[in-house]
Amino acid sequence: MGSLFKGVLLASGALLLAVGCSKPMVRCPSPGDSPQHHYLAGMEFLEEGKLVEAASKFERASFCDEKYGPAHAGAALAGALMAKELSNTDYQKADLEKARAHLVAARKNSSTPEDRFAFHVASMRIETALKQGDWLEEVEDGHKAARKLKTDEEKLLYYRVPEAADYFMGAAYLEAGEFQMSRDNFGAVLNARSTGKWHGPADRAWKRTDKVVRATSGMTLGDAGKRIAVREKVTRAEMAALLVNELGIDKLVAGKISAKPDGDGFVPIDLLSNPFRIEAATLIKWSVRGLEPSYDASSRAYLFRPDEPVKRKEFAMVLEDVIIKLTGDEKTASAFLGHRASPFPDIEPSSVWYNAAMSVTTRNMMETELTGEFRPDDAVDGAEAVMAIRALKYRLSIN
Repeated sequence: MGSLFKGVLLASGALLLAVGCSKPMVRCPSPGDSPQHHYLAGMEFLEEGKLVEAASKFERASFCDEKYGPAHAGAALAGALMAKELSNTDYQKADLEKARAHLVAARKNSSTPEDRFAFHVASMRIETALKQGDWLEEVEDGHKAARKLKTDEEKLLYYRVPEAADYFMGAAYLEAGEFQMSRDNFGAVLNARSTGKWHGPADRAWKRTDKVVRATSGMTLGDAGKRIAVREKVTRAEMAALLVNELGIDKLVAGKISAKPDGDGFVPIDLLSNPFRIEAATLIKWSVRGLEPSYDASSRAYLFRPDEPVKRKEFAMVLEDVIIKLTGDEKTASAFLGHRASPFPDIEPSSVWYNAAMSVTTRNMMETELTGEFRPDDAVDGAEAVMAIRALKYRLSIN
């Protein structure tokens, strides 16, 4: 248990002894200037990603009532999220210590089940965001503690319903790559009631996670693969990582007598600091169509564009080229040319992407909409990419 926030229990006990039994100081008697009002506004700002505004609201809530636990829980969460974005380690450490102090105060001032619920969920969200030490165990402990509480939903304020804890547990499992457990927790939210504050977000998350579960069924993904599998848009560098790490394309292609690497180890300048530089360089070496570098006139250099999302039409060409390289069948690249009509309402038979789209859909590696649309310019999501690689491995009997 190496969490940054592990010492909350001990520290809160020490503070309790130091402070004693002093009464809360209420400085804002106006109903519109209450700690509850500012706490709710702060949580709304937080969910919109407006962390500075959220922190300001939580500060005002604590000014109104320094003993109001949820305000400290919100401040801890906002502070931790802001610290996460800092590149300066000294500033980050100082801000995390402030966040930890707020979390200590949140626990110390949680006098009701509803306040304790806000504390536990804030702790869960902080651990998920920072991912330090045994963070997932800490989240699980917070989830269990939150679900044991007998709360009055009318007093839960922002979170409204107890299954909010299930939602953030599902989010934590998703971050950890525990897709089945993530789906189960999102499902628990959906099964709890027909409507509710977290029903909509849980429904979207469940559908997304269910797709990932189906995509990864029968596959053992590495850490990078798990992270990429949940992406809404897969970048060119991430796609290179999937093809090299999960498909093993370098070894597969290198084993073909007819295959010869191109280039002399050229690495575009925009890849030099990318975490998937080696994987992208591998694809460049084998000249995989759809993920090759292109000339950029402004920089006068060939660039890989690692952070650009891969479009579905580009991914189709990638998969088709991998098939050709692994089978040695060059006719695959022109097998569907000459068609007068297209089964895709959004791709003409004369399109440069048409043959690739036909190659992957007829091999069940990519799917169309029920209307037959291929959506050539839409970005590929992580689950779709993993599913295609699984289908490719099955199609070519790759173990």
